[in-house]
Amino acid sequence: MPNTPTSALPRCEVRREQILDAAAGCFAREGFHGTSIAKLSKEAGMSPGHIYHFFENKEAIIAALIERRLECAQEMARHFDSTEDVFQALLDRVDIGLKEKTDRESAALELEIFAEAARNPAVASILIEADRIKRECLIRVSQKARQARASGQETREQKTQTDSMEAETEILMALFDGLSTRAISHPELDREALAPLLRKVMRALL
Repeated sequence: MPNTPTSALPRCEVRREQILDAAAGCFAREGFHGTSIAKLSKEAGMSPGHIYHFFENKEAIIAALIERRLECAQEMARHFDSTEDVFQALLDRVDIGLKEKTDRESAALELEIFAEAARNPAVASILIEADRIKRECLIRVSQKARQARASGQETREQKTQTDSMEAETEILMALFDGLSTRAISHPELDREALAPLLRKVMRALL
């Protein structure tokens, strides 16, 4: 749960988060199918019965992990919405996004979720819906950033930019989502060299 101290959560939510944290680590290391409920219960420090109390099966756990990531993205969008200079806030967020996307364990978990979605229609539908919501949030934030920079430009140019917003959002999402793959296949990638180039691309798109 984003930016919520564990101590501030009700006890049942603390236990639920404990399971999700354990599942994230297990899925990243062992894979979705390589993680048994027995392994997960050991990692979480609770009985299998406790896990089944919160989650019907492993699919429900992976769905909750997707939802947790979506909540983080929505919270980030709300932060941008409340910022006076949205464009600068987006540029400032590049370093954080780069660090998150190239964290090896986080990248491994994300790729495991994608792999399970490719095989499992139920997980795919959850991931597709989460992606739709995240994409809409990013489009809204990008439009706000562009409107702030477009004052004084011709209305025709603004319409052309609006028409291409969805495609540009796909490019931005592909750039950052693709970093997870690079973190696995090229662990020594130069993050410091990537950050200014990512900002350059964002300036060009927005």
